[in-house]
Order: sequence, then structure tokens, then C-alpha cells
Amino acid sequence: MSWRSPDELRATARVEWARIQALAQPVKARDRLAIPPQEMPAQEPLARARNMQEVALGYFEEQARVEAVRCLQCKNAPCVAGCPVRIDIPRFIAAIASGEMAKAIAIIKETSLLPAVCGRVCPQETQCQEPCTVGKSHKRVDKAVSIGRLERYVADWERAQGAAPPAVAPATGKKVAVVGSGPAGITVAADVRRAGHAVVLFEAFHKPGGVLVYGIPEFRLPKSIVQAELDTLKQMGVEIRTNFLVGRTRKLTDLLAKDGFDAVFIGSGAGLPKFMNIEGENLVGVYSANEYLTRSNLMKAYDRVHAVTPIHAAQRVAVLGGGNVAMDAARTALRLGAREVHLIYRRTEVEMPARVEEVAHAREEGVQFHLLQNAKRILGENGKVTGIECLRYELGEPDASGRRRPVEIPGSEFQMPMDAVIVAIGNESNPLIEQTTPGLAVDKYGHIVTDENGCTSIPNVFAGGDIVLGAATVILAMGEGRRAAAAINRLLAG
Repeated sequence: MSWRSPDELRATARVEWARIQALAQPVKARDRLAIPPQEMPAQEPLARARNMQEVALGYFEEQARVEAVRCLQCKNAPCVAGCPVRIDIPRFIAAIASGEMAKAIAIIKETSLLPAVCGRVCPQETQCQEPCTVGKSHKRVDKAVSIGRLERYVADWERAQGAAPPAVAPATGKKVAVVGSGPAGITVAADVRRAGHAVVLFEAFHKPGGVLVYGIPEFRLPKSIVQAELDTLKQMGVEIRTNFLVGRTRKLTDLLAKDGFDAVFIGSGAGLPKFMNIEGENLVGVYSANEYLTRSNLMKAYDRVHAVTPIHAAQRVAVLGGGNVAMDAARTALRLGAREVHLIYRRTEVEMPARVEEVAHAREEGVQFHLLQNAKRILGENGKVTGIECLRYELGEPDASGRRRPVEIPGSEFQMPMDAVIVAIGNESNPLIEQTTPGLAVDKYGHIVTDENGCTSIPNVFAGGDIVLGAATVILAMGEGRRAAAAINRLLAG
């Protein structure tokens, strides 16, 4: 789809809204199915590829109400079953359609604490929107009701109005430590604090927010939105301690035995990058996506006038991988001044785990895709990257993930000149807490083992999010956090 200006999209939505108002009310199902999906207004592709401002600009009210009327209000609500935190999706969408924005956001917040975040970064096309009846009727998931965009719209509407923080129950005298200030930790801190317990949130970095701050670029998730959520926690009375690395600054068990905490939640994420273990990965100019994105997002390396963290000013950049992190790294490289960015992925676009929207945005911005290819070795001179040697692949039978397995084509090696390589093939759990906490059960991947309530092998210690699931989504981490918080509240009430 070619780019259309925000003004054009708004004008089109106004015409469509007037047409809907002229229909017999209530609008019949066949008329709802005939309403076109509302395109998200966005910055012009080539302009946005050189700035850090948010790409997607959000719906206008006219667009939000038109999109909301597309919902069939299914009695069986398959979209709710697809949502990890079970938001009452038909009910909040009906409120938007009728112009009741305060009611809509209140419905979402019955079960979800970070709608402005989830509306922007969650993969709705594989969660709530995948089973949408409207999409099924059109036989295309991109024709489903845009649930995530509507969630974002009302969350942004509420923030513009100045929402009051959630009410907090009277003090219970109980105290809870939350390790990690990403989506799981923020969720637990809010739910436990609302129950009246004192909460201290520990963050290893100098800024709180976890992966929302260091991992997701400003152009996808403005940091002001994350800061607003953290400010809400502070208004509720949550204490946030930064530069505090549990396992080094203080052992986890000491929080319980010596520091007076009644329970601990571990939400430290999966921040240990994987590498390919190929020749040349130790050359100057090779980054893990974690390091590259952290330098840009958390330490603002893109602001070359004021930032104090160094980052290589590469002109030809290769990004290895096909997930959301790979897309973030590739698009960040453009914004850091790269003349060419080449994304190398060993399967086809169909198998890419990245969100469809992020892939489309990367293409629009000029990222060059090299599919059915993968790096064999990284080339260098004088200790610095000069190029990359790749192999071509073809797809074989499906592997354990259900995706067709890439098979090397012998003798297909070829080389491309590069001066930086970013490895974005996934993350593992940092072993620090495991290594410094005797008796904490983990699986073979280093993920903490929990029961259905987030309880670990150590009494009064809970865990959730990526440290349990492996690298997952914001909304899944939140779902884990909500379950664990409920279990903590039950424990402390007993």
C-alpha cells in the first residue's frame, strides 16, 4: 500500500463516517463488513527514516469510530480468547463507536495496565486479531478489526486528559521486592501496590523501564509514554531504585532474610544476546542487537551532539535475523546515518517472526531484504569489519517451530562489502540470579521454573515474563505478572 498523508486519511474517514451515520441503525453485519479498514496515519517513509520521532501517528477520532463500527460484536468474542490478558474487546470497541472514550479505556484497564504500550508494540495479528470474525470473513488477517490501534487511540486520549493514578488500599505492613522494571515488573508493582503492600522496584540500569526503554526504539515507542507509566507507579507510592543489580548489589535471598521483604518477584527479562559463533564475530564493528539498541535507545547515541556513548558511524550495515529486534536494529541503523542497510534472513518473508507492520515499515524506509541467505563468516582487515560472506538457502521440511527448515545450497557462497554487522538472532536469560541463588530451579535454557501462579522453587519467591517464557511479547509478560501478583496478594493476605 502506498503512503497516504494524514490529512487525506482523515478526510476519507470523515466521508465514511457520514455514510455510516446515514445507514439504518443499528448497523447490520453486512454493512459493517463493507466498511474499509482504517489505515494508520504515519510519517512519510523517507523523511521518517532519518529522524527518531514516532512513525505511526495514531488514529484521528473519525478513523477510530469508523474502525470501531467494523466490529461485529460477536457473542462468542474469539478476539478475547486471543488476548493474553483477556481484555473485553467487543465492549471497549462498542464504547469507542458510540464516542464514550472514558468508558472504553476504563474497560481496557480492568485487565490491562499498559494499553498505550501494548497498542503500539504487541503483535495483534498473531493474538487478538488473528481469530477476528471480520478478518475471517475477508479471509485476510490484515482486514480484521484493528484492535491494537483502537487500544492505542483511547490510551492516548486518556493520557491527554490527565488520568488520575489508581486507588491504593490501606497499608498492610507487608513489603514486596520487584526485580526488573520491564512490563512484567511494572504490572506486578502496580497490582501489589493497589492491594496496600509496600513495593520497591529494583532496576539494574540507570533508568527504569526495562526492555521498553533499552530495547524498543523511540520511533516505535516514545519514552515519554513509558515514563508516564513509571510516574504513575511513583504517584501510587512505589519506590524505584536504579543501578541495583540483584545478584551482585544484593543477593536475592538477602532481600527476604535480611532486608525485611515478605515476597520477591523476579521479572529480569531475557537480556543475554545470542551469537552465531562464526568466524569474525570478534571484529570491531560487530554488535549484538542488544548493545546496538541500548546505545541508541537508553544512551541516545543518535544525538551525536549531546550523547557521550560511542557508536560506529557505519555506512553499509548488515543485520542478521528476521524478528522484531532485527527490524528495530535495521531501522535504527538508517536513523544513525547508514547509507545502506541489508537485512539477511535464512528463510522467506512468510516465516519471519517480525510483525507484518514492522516489516512493511522497514521496506518503505529503504531497508534491503536478502531472503534465503545467511552469514557464513564476517570478513575483516586490521581487526575491523570489511564485509560478510553469505550462503544461499532453500526451504526443506518443517522443523520443531513449525516453520520450514532452511537448507544450505552447497557452493553458493558470495560476499558483500560491509563496515558493520548487527547480530539479532535472539536472547537468552542472564544466568546471574540463577548462579547467586542456591535452590532456584531453572530449565535447560536457564529459564526460571514456576507453577501456574508464578511460584518458584523457593518459598515467597515468584517469577514471570521473559525470565520464565524466554523472549516473548509485552502482553504475555504482563499476563505472567498479573498471575504472579494475584498469587502474592493471596499469600500476603493469609
